[in-house]
Amino acid sequence: MTSKKLPIGTIVIFGFFLITMVATYYLTKPSPPPAELIGVLRPDFKQLHPFELTDHNNAVFNEKNFLDKWSFIFFGYTSCPDVCPATLYVLKSVHGLLVDETGEIPDDMQVVFISVDPDRDSSEKLADYVTYFDKDFIGTTADKIKIDKVAQQFGAGYIADPETSAGVYNVSHTSAIFLVDPYGRLVATFSQPHQAATITSQYKKIRKYFSWD
Repeated sequence: MTSKKLPIGTIVIFGFFLITMVATYYLTKPSPPPAELIGVLRPDFKQLHPFELTDHNNAVFNEKNFLDKWSFIFFGYTSCPDVCPATLYVLKSVHGLLVDETGEIPDDMQVVFISVDPDRDSSEKLADYVTYFDKDFIGTTADKIKIDKVAQQFGAGYIADPETSAGVYNVSHTSAIFLVDPYGRLVATFSQPHQAATITSQYKKIRKYFSWD
């Protein structure tokens, strides 16, 4: 009984496919991160699926707005009494530290605030709120279904607490800051306590790790 030989074309195609798979692996799974990034970088880099929000200028904001930029994402609401303003102040400080180092506003970095309280956070209210911290910050929201679609991708939970009076309530929500890379992948999470100098240092190391400098 004679064995059949594979056609040379099939062998070449298979070889090319194997090389492509290996190259893709090393591009998406770089070398182990430095020790200071363990617990900040995610073990996997999650490609975000399509979603649609509306920004504070009433323009569509979706997954395409993440491309070619490093995006700091924070979920909250404008009536938040403590965590949200404190976190946005930290992100303002991160933005300021980067400006101080380079002497110019980083055009490949953005801060996006996603409101999980659409019943109270109109585009106008979001505009006043986010630009109070920094004129370049972006405020976004949508109806609950659309918010849930993006929040679930980040693992950002939230729930409205019972009203204390008509229209007055708090929203319990995730306090983490998320980082999306210029390919639209969720790559890092900054947990509390948030310190501007620490986040800035880790962000610069993440950029270097991904060779985006």
